[in-house]
Amino acid sequence: MAWPRGTHPAGTTFALRAEAGESVPLQSWPLAIWPDGSLKWTAHAMAPGKVAPGYEISAGTPAAPTTPLRVTQDADAVTVDTGVMVCRLGARGDRLIESIARGGVEVTRNGRLVCLREDRSDPEHPRLEDFRGTVAKVTVEQAGPVRAVVKIEGRHTHAGASARAWLPFVVRLYFYAGGDSIRLLHTIVHDGDENQDFIRGLGVRFEVPMRGELHDRHVRFSGQGDGLFAEAVRGITGLRRDPGREVREAQLAGAATPPLGTWRAPVPELLKYVPAYADWTLFQSSCDGFEIRKRTKAGRTWLTPARGQRAGGLAYVGTPGGGLALGLRNFWQSYPAQLDVRGATGDAAELTAWLWAPDAAAMDLRGYHDGMGQDTYEKQLKGLEITYEDYEPGFDKPEGVARTSELFLFPAAATPTREQLVQFAAVVRTPPQLATTPEHLHRCAVFGDLWAPVDRSHPGQEQVEQRLDWLFRFYEQQREERRWYGFWNYGDVMHTYDADRHEWRYDVGGFAWDNSELSTDLWLWFYFLRTGRADVFRFAEAMTRHTGEVDVHHLGRFAPLGSRHNVLHWGCSAKQLRISTALNRRFYYYLTGDERVGDLMREQIEAARALATIQANRKVAKERVTAPDPHATEVYAGFGTDWGSLAGAWLSEWERTGDAKMRARLVASMRTIAAQPQGFFTGGARMELATGAFAPSPFKKPNVSHLSAVFGLVEVCAELVQLLPEVPEFKQAWLDYCRLYNAPKEEQAARFGAPLSGIGLEQGHSRLTAYAARQTGDAALAARAWNEFLNPPGYGRGRPRPKNQAVHVAGPAVLRPIDEAPGVSTNDTAQWGLAAMQCLALVGDRLPRG
Repeated sequence: MAWPRGTHPAGTTFALRAEAGESVPLQSWPLAIWPDGSLKWTAHAMAPGKVAPGYEISAGTPAAPTTPLRVTQDADAVTVDTGVMVCRLGARGDRLIESIARGGVEVTRNGRLVCLREDRSDPEHPRLEDFRGTVAKVTVEQAGPVRAVVKIEGRHTHAGASARAWLPFVVRLYFYAGGDSIRLLHTIVHDGDENQDFIRGLGVRFEVPMRGELHDRHVRFSGQGDGLFAEAVRGITGLRRDPGREVREAQLAGAATPPLGTWRAPVPELLKYVPAYADWTLFQSSCDGFEIRKRTKAGRTWLTPARGQRAGGLAYVGTPGGGLALGLRNFWQSYPAQLDVRGATGDAAELTAWLWAPDAAAMDLRGYHDGMGQDTYEKQLKGLEITYEDYEPGFDKPEGVARTSELFLFPAAATPTREQLVQFAAVVRTPPQLATTPEHLHRCAVFGDLWAPVDRSHPGQEQVEQRLDWLFRFYEQQREERRWYGFWNYGDVMHTYDADRHEWRYDVGGFAWDNSELSTDLWLWFYFLRTGRADVFRFAEAMTRHTGEVDVHHLGRFAPLGSRHNVLHWGCSAKQLRISTALNRRFYYYLTGDERVGDLMREQIEAARALATIQANRKVAKERVTAPDPHATEVYAGFGTDWGSLAGAWLSEWERTGDAKMRARLVASMRTIAAQPQGFFTGGARMELATGAFAPSPFKKPNVSHLSAVFGLVEVCAELVQLLPEVPEFKQAWLDYCRLYNAPKEEQAARFGAPLSGIGLEQGHSRLTAYAARQTGDAALAARAWNEFLNPPGYGRGRPRPKNQAVHVAGPAVLRPIDEAPGVSTNDTAQWGLAAMQCLALVGDRLPRG
């Protein structure tokens, strides 16, 4: 929840009431504060129970849960008691979850992280090595009374001759008072050699005690929609001899069957001749297909009882005496994925959710080409000229890239009903999310004054809203039609379309995966802020998970920078702040309180230090970069994509903690940018790492890039002007940039002695003009902003205006029928969308008629 400045002082407690007026137990904590110390963002958690259509949060004393959640910790373990289950977490070793009990009965135990590495030292005879996640550190981040969060960190280790520890992990476990489920957020960071370390399987595994007769043991897999595959380890339906209707119905329901003595003869005597199946697998090999297999034991053939397209990602194994359902979110979207049950005929079964399926080919993160002789900057720039790829040997490595997965555990006191399992699967697919309204967020003035809720009262506004809606739905459709899915890909979109091939340029250098280019993330999040639409939220959420993890190097020599758009998410040699920027994560963090995204934002606080050894423009602007020096105390930083990203990290940390050092960096950098010879038009200067202050630039002529303002600079400057009015010179410098970037050439020449060069993306920059118009009340500027937006260069001169219409293509020109809009690129979409939304918010009252 957001709050207007000055509404609630720090330390305020909050109460929750359902629409009908009853109090609901609530736990609250601060996420961000305003400069006056009042609460800006707060996070809230409610206990499970009957869900009301809506709720109201206000200052007050929260209701206490009927059974408060309890957390105890000692040197060996952390124990969480929700009142429904007791979970014991290991503080060392390879058992992250030692046991989970319900009603005093252990229903699952030995929860581990597992990894299979394919050793290819002998390519003709690859060998598998088993690794297990080993705990290094356990932190209780929250301890109730409604919500508990436990963070577990470690590495995957192998006890063999190599005794190796690699693949760092971070796991967070979420518990709720009265809750009978656990949310598990799983992150791995790749620190291996992509030419040697081929991951064949990556998963989370539990043991489930199997009590009772084989015919009372059950396996379940969720299928498509409400579909469910449900069988017993030893089936008693369809036999030549009938045990009785009551017996059959009990097994089908997953309930305890009547005593054998009550069954019809001769079934009890002959039951031992009915096969019992120990091993079961659901393998999602692609986003379009899965199959279920089972076998009686190792060495026997597999049967394939079912196939389908997109599985729900939930598996269950257990008995009427207890069991475990385990679900993996985005199961088919993040293929190859797999759910395994092993040993269901023994004393304990193993249930594994494979994030990377061992039945698939090994994970291959090697480069997609050998460099093609690009061993000098000169050759690399020629490669950039033809494929838009910025290649450099040794830079197309996945060193430090991460992947976060979301799982759910449902420890059960007995085999759940089919209806309950379908409900579990629905939670796994689409976890419930409480959200406030666009109107409330706008009243709170969060994320600056660049947005406003949807308003269709003006005919022109209606046309812009229709275009915004069409663009979002087009990308949603393209994700499905083009199958933008997979473990390392889900959440991203493609950069540019190839109309000749009727295909996005998935294999053409810098035109393939988008990697947040020109602020795709911001487009989606501002669109959600305005609309409050769940479909937009889920799309943006998937992108935030992807771009914050996969497109960023979290350890190693490139950390914590991100990688520019490429065929491989980490393939470009331009490692940049503009991709790793905290500005792309703040929305999801403040709207959900997600701890992992909070960690990612904090990674960026000292990101400028990476510029001491790696600068993205080292090949094209040699006069402005500094020589690599890991001990440098200052670096060259541009005032656009570099400083905007740094300011976003400092701003976020200042808001989250009130850290005076972060505020001081912001103020120092703002004042010294304003003091430059040409303000923002100077382009950049040397920045002191400790203070954020810029030295005066020796360059007196303007240095303009069309990219400077399109990676979050507009958004962070709007917030800084709002939050730090005591730096008026910064506001003036920013307004000068906003007014002059798209200004007529004669106006630029009057200010700089000559028109500016390097101008581009004029339509996207119309929002800068609109901002200056709003801040100054200049009606002429407002009119100019709308003209820049509605009539950008090129329209009417061979470049048709875009239509809210896709063309259907079928037949031999394509593999399968598709829809395309050849004039649509992700760069243009993101910048058009941001310009549209911000112009409407800033100067919507000046939108021309017709």
